[in-house]
Amino acid sequence: MKLKSLLITLSMVVFMSINAQETNTPKFGKGLFNLIGKDSTWTMKVGLRFQTLATAGWDVNNGLSNPSSNMLIRRSRLKFDGWAFSPKLKYKLELGLSNRDESGGSYFTHNSPRHILDAVLKWNFSGNWVIWMGQTKLPGNRERVISSGDLQMVDRSLLNSRFTIDRDIGVQLRHKFKLSDNFLVKHIYAISQGEGRNITRGNVGGHQYTARIELFPFGDFSGKGDYKGSDLKFEENPKLSLAFNYDYNNNASKTRSNQGSYMFINGTSAGSSAEFYTTNISTFYIDAMYKHKGFSFMAEYASRDAADPFAKNSDGSLTGDEVQVGNGLNLQTGYLLSKTVEVSARYTNISLDKSITGKGAENQYTLGLSKYIVGHKLKVQTDVSYTDIGFKTNQLLYRFQVDIHF
Repeated sequence: MKLKSLLITLSMVVFMSINAQETNTPKFGKGLFNLIGKDSTWTMKVGLRFQTLATAGWDVNNGLSNPSSNMLIRRSRLKFDGWAFSPKLKYKLELGLSNRDESGGSYFTHNSPRHILDAVLKWNFSGNWVIWMGQTKLPGNRERVISSGDLQMVDRSLLNSRFTIDRDIGVQLRHKFKLSDNFLVKHIYAISQGEGRNITRGNVGGHQYTARIELFPFGDFSGKGDYKGSDLKFEENPKLSLAFNYDYNNNASKTRSNQGSYMFINGTSAGSSAEFYTTNISTFYIDAMYKHKGFSFMAEYASRDAADPFAKNSDGSLTGDEVQVGNGLNLQTGYLLSKTVEVSARYTNISLDKSITGKGAENQYTLGLSKYIVGHKLKVQTDVSYTDIGFKTNQLLYRFQVDIHF
């Protein structure tokens, strides 16, 4: 299935290149090639990237004995973007090819790999107003919206893995305006399906509603730096983005809003006869990004709550599932010792409600080192993390990753 999909994709690319008026091969990191239609009514940039990751882990409580290790292609992506009919109508299509990218296939995705990450149209219909239609990342926590290819460390924090609302299919309305010569405001509103990406059946409950506002008191960042790790642009003047957003998932059926596992009831499981527990789940985020002359600092806070977090059968008995309510804090900073070498540090705290989830607090401390050969397009990153879980379980993790992006 994976080979067939890849061959179809590559055949499509070859066909388009043959039938295009002009093929440009840009410099490294700017795409494999650019296409322009014969009548100049469409464009397409084709990109490819992958990450090779090696990890080693130890249980500190056992004296660092019997370490675990793993090597894998963490991510492998094909990307297509450009405009169609008019430069005001842009699009993006991104396909995931690695096992991790495709994982999550189930009855609800027709037991198919989840190849499609993004498939979205972006219509600038008036002034600074843009409407997005399709499947893409929701305007959730900043770290999630930052591309995995633009991260400051090897991967995202525990806050993201526990509290992200990730991707979904729906509609987003985006706008920006200035309060003064420098003070910029961006705001985003989204209505989505509420079950996550690539769900083709079993849409349960109501819809998901997300709103986000971002404040830039010192003006916009260079090169979209508010959504890129590290200050590779070496901002001459201080730049700050402060954001607030709220997400409400009406009658959600998963343990982490539109993420996590489905909450089945009455002894049913995935299938046409499945029955679900649903409850209203809300998630609140505050985050900030600051950059100046090679120094960067990012902070995120997340909080999730539910109307009734305990999943119940029709007779009121507990199923054993519960919504993962609680909060998380992530603080991350970095400093470029030169234009290509950066040291970074991160602290993350996850505090789920123990009376509901039965889980103790997690604290993770991470130190990182990055070598940017061609910015984020070709880089080598490594980090080491120490995690304590409930002050009873202690883990040590080492990671090494090479990232290349055509």
